[in-house]
Amino acid sequence: MRNEWKKATALLLTAAMGASLTACGGSGTAETTKAAEMTAAEQKTEAASEAATEAAAESQEPVTIRFSWWGGDARHEATEKLVEAFMKKYPYITVETEYGAWTGWEEKQSLNILSGECADVMQIGSNWVTDYSKGGTAYYDLYQLKDVIDLTQFPEEKLKLNEVDGKLMAIPISLTGRLFYWNKSTFDEVGVPIPTDEESLLAAGAAFKAYNEEYYPMALAEYDRMIFLVYYLEEKYGKDWVTDGKMNYTEEEIAEGMAFISKLEAEHVLPSIAKISGDMADSLDKNPNWIDGRYAGLMEWDSAVSKMKQAMEESVNKPNQEFAIGEFMDFGENQGGFTKISMDLCIKANTEHPKEAAMLVNYILNDPEGVELNSTQRGVPCSKAAVAYLNEHDIGDALTKEANSMVMEYSKFSQDPKFDDGDLKANPDGLYYKIFGRLSAGELTPEDAAKELVKGVTTVLEE
Repeated sequence: MRNEWKKATALLLTAAMGASLTACGGSGTAETTKAAEMTAAEQKTEAASEAATEAAAESQEPVTIRFSWWGGDARHEATEKLVEAFMKKYPYITVETEYGAWTGWEEKQSLNILSGECADVMQIGSNWVTDYSKGGTAYYDLYQLKDVIDLTQFPEEKLKLNEVDGKLMAIPISLTGRLFYWNKSTFDEVGVPIPTDEESLLAAGAAFKAYNEEYYPMALAEYDRMIFLVYYLEEKYGKDWVTDGKMNYTEEEIAEGMAFISKLEAEHVLPSIAKISGDMADSLDKNPNWIDGRYAGLMEWDSAVSKMKQAMEESVNKPNQEFAIGEFMDFGENQGGFTKISMDLCIKANTEHPKEAAMLVNYILNDPEGVELNSTQRGVPCSKAAVAYLNEHDIGDALTKEANSMVMEYSKFSQDPKFDDGDLKANPDGLYYKIFGRLSAGELTPEDAAKELVKGVTTVLEE
C-alpha cells in the first residue's frame, strides 16, 4: 500500500507538470461475409439468439458504463466499431469511451484507479495489477463474474499471474514477447548480411560506419536495452531473470551484459542514448532515422510489427524499403527472451454495474463478433476461442500472427510481474532510464551500472 501511494504521489506531480492526452479492426463488410458463410441452420440459430437478446433488452433498465484504453488510431477505430456493435446487441447498455495515446496515459489512469474514479472497464498494463490494485481492493474479483465471463478459455497459469490475495484482478488480452526487426533494404545498400550473432553484429557495425557514420545496424533506447540485457544473459546463462521474487543473476554476470552493450555502442552497432534522445521522437516507430532507414534494426514487441513496418514503408524520403523479421540472435547455448501478458482487461471494484461490465469484457475477449472486430489490434488473443475463430476465418494481421508464433515457440522464460514496475520502467525517472542513460554517457562503468541495477531491482522486489 505504501508503495502504491508513493507511486501515485509521484505520478500526480508528473501529471501536474503537463502530461497531455490525445483522444484500436474489423472490415465494414464483416456482417455480409459472415452471413454468406453461415448455413441456413446457423442463420436460424443466430436469428433466434438475436430475437432473444432483443426481448431481454426490452425488459432491462438502461445502464451506462465507461470503457477506457490507450493505443494508436487503428486500435481506436476498431474499438469504437466494437463498442457500437456491442451496444446494438445490448441496446439497454450505453458504453462511454475514453481513449488516448500512451504518453501520459498511465499517469492519469493510475490516479483515477487509486481514487476510484476510473472507468468501469479498463485496458491496463500487466504491471498495473501489482502496482495499483491496492492489495486486491481496487479491481473487481472476476472470479465472482465467471457466470458471465468464460474464464475456461484462458490458461489457468496466466490467470494466476493476475491474482492478488486469491482474487482475479484482470484477464489477459494477449501474450507478447520481443524479436528482431530489420530494414533489409539498408543492409543491402550497405552490403552486409542481417546479423544473427555477436560476430555478424559487430561486422555490421564496422560496415555501417564505413558506409555512413549516421547509419547504425540497430537502435535501442533505455527500456529496450534493459530487455536486450536480459535476453543476452538468458542466452548465455539459461536462467530466468527473477524467480519467486529473487534475482537469479550476480553483479558480475550483469556487468558482463552491461559491458557488451557498451561494446556495441563503441563499435558503432548502436547509437548513443544522447543521439536517440536528440532525434526528438516519442518512440522509434516515429523516429525519422528508422523511417528513412538510417537505423536499420530494432528489438520490439511482436504486437508492434505492423506499426514498425508501416512506419518504414511509408517513408517519403526513402520509399519502397523492404522490412524483414530476423532470426533470434545467438549469444550462447540457450534460448533467451521472455514472454509476458501484453495487456489486460479489468473492472473497477466500485462499479455500479458489474454484470454489464463483465458482458463487455466477455464480448471483447470471447464473443465471435467482438473477436472479429478487435482482430489483432491488441496482439494475438490469449483466449482459445478467440484464436480458433480468427484462424478459422483467416482474420487478423498475418505478420503479427507470424511474429507472435515465432516468439512463443522460441522464448521459454516468463517476465517477472515487477519487471515493469513504475520505479524501474517510468520514463524518464525510472531506474532503467537512469542507469542506461548514464552508462551510455560514460558516467557509469559496467560494474557500477550492474551494482546499481541489482540494488534497485532488489528494492522493488522486496516492497
